[in-house]
Amino acid sequence: MNENDRSNDLEPLDYIFSVEILNEGVDIVEVNQVIMLRRTESPIVFVQQLGRGLRKAEGKEYVVILDFIGNYTNNFMIPIALSGDRSYNPDTIRKYVISGNNTIPGSSTVHFDEVAKDKIFASIDKIRGMKAIIKESYISLKNRLGRIPYLLDFYENGEIDPLVIIREYKTYQAFLESVEKELYSGKLSADEVITLEYLSKTILIGARPYELEILRNLLINGEITFDRMNKAFIDNYGYEINLDSFNDAIGVLQGKFVSKEEEYKKYCHMDIVSLDNDRKLNRLESFAKRILHEEFSKQIDDIVEVGLRRYKDKYSYSLDNESPFVLYEKYSRRDVSLLMNCGKDLSSTMYGMKRIGDDTFIFVTYHKESAEDQEYVDGKPDYADAFEDNIIFKWDSQIGRGVDSSYVVDVVEAKRKHLFVKKSDAETSFYYIGQFDVVDVKPATKKDNNGKERDITKMRMKMHHAVREDLLRYLQSKLPEIEENVV
Repeated sequence: MNENDRSNDLEPLDYIFSVEILNEGVDIVEVNQVIMLRRTESPIVFVQQLGRGLRKAEGKEYVVILDFIGNYTNNFMIPIALSGDRSYNPDTIRKYVISGNNTIPGSSTVHFDEVAKDKIFASIDKIRGMKAIIKESYISLKNRLGRIPYLLDFYENGEIDPLVIIREYKTYQAFLESVEKELYSGKLSADEVITLEYLSKTILIGARPYELEILRNLLINGEITFDRMNKAFIDNYGYEINLDSFNDAIGVLQGKFVSKEEEYKKYCHMDIVSLDNDRKLNRLESFAKRILHEEFSKQIDDIVEVGLRRYKDKYSYSLDNESPFVLYEKYSRRDVSLLMNCGKDLSSTMYGMKRIGDDTFIFVTYHKESAEDQEYVDGKPDYADAFEDNIIFKWDSQIGRGVDSSYVVDVVEAKRKHLFVKKSDAETSFYYIGQFDVVDVKPATKKDNNGKERDITKMRMKMHHAVREDLLRYLQSKLPEIEENVV
């Protein structure tokens, strides 16, 4: 209401005070100031409260937020509120902060100054109490849907990222048992839970479609011919099956994608699929019996559908047909092992540099934690790895790796060379920066832990694609001092 509309019966309000009752479901677009006088540790409530002032209205150019109680200390909640993304995926929040206006629909703009960015990044890296956030999101979604939601519901409705749920609970079944104990406790057998655990941590990310498509077909059919699968790939993705990836995917579904023998012993009895001499996939009898259990089959299908949606949304395009990696998406070392058809999880050996066939992979943590009084991380005491500009990256080999070492030769002579970078050890995955060529190799020396000068190799690498400016700024920005009161 404007001052011009004032009458004896109607007068404009300057302020409305409320406790709980106006968090959601109220749409007063003219609100141009929100004063926070109540502390909340709930990101969902914070987003709802902040959202009361974010609607556009005629004559309203901005909204003022006055936080008298310190909710701003949970800085990660601010980009969530502004972007409308409630997945609580740390990488999504980072991407919003560094991309700013690029990710906002319409003509809206947002700017985070460098101090704000640093505090938000620190807050993201220290998010705690995630299980409580997940449960809040679950209750909210359940109320909206009028039924118990599954992982695909979270994904489709922009709620908590399913990967975040799995990271906290290992399986969705474990989460359901925590919130719907009477309905779900003991509902699945131990073997069924083990199968869900393996598939959730291995294929839910959707980095490639092979395992997911095989599983989707096996839920319906007892056998699948290779030609049928190949046609499905052409129809759905526009390319033929890669035989190496196809064969590797079968091994993955047989529980072989592990790093330790004891893990294989745990997962090898899933008994999902076999491949005969005619390249025909056969659903194993024990798996056929287990999927007759409706709840187990439903949760398998849930994993498959979320994985395929993630693949289509994030990983189904690439600038380089020879590379399975998408520029600027994030991958763990485990993901690299999967996409390179290694047959097992080699992530424990992927530190610094790893050669796999014709490909070499460089993994860099841009801001490493201090190694004072400790052994040097990656054998590098002064961490010389850095971008010179958006094309040139400078990299030092591990100590003891001279220009003639097999380690350096593996980098220089590899047909394809890939660079993966993460900002700090607080991040678990790396941004794929792309392929590069080595343009300069020089011998040098560094002191090891004992103060002895030893050979190293200094390289300058030229990226095939200029690094996106906002991502480069994010990686190069200094780490802030971490505050202890982040929730």
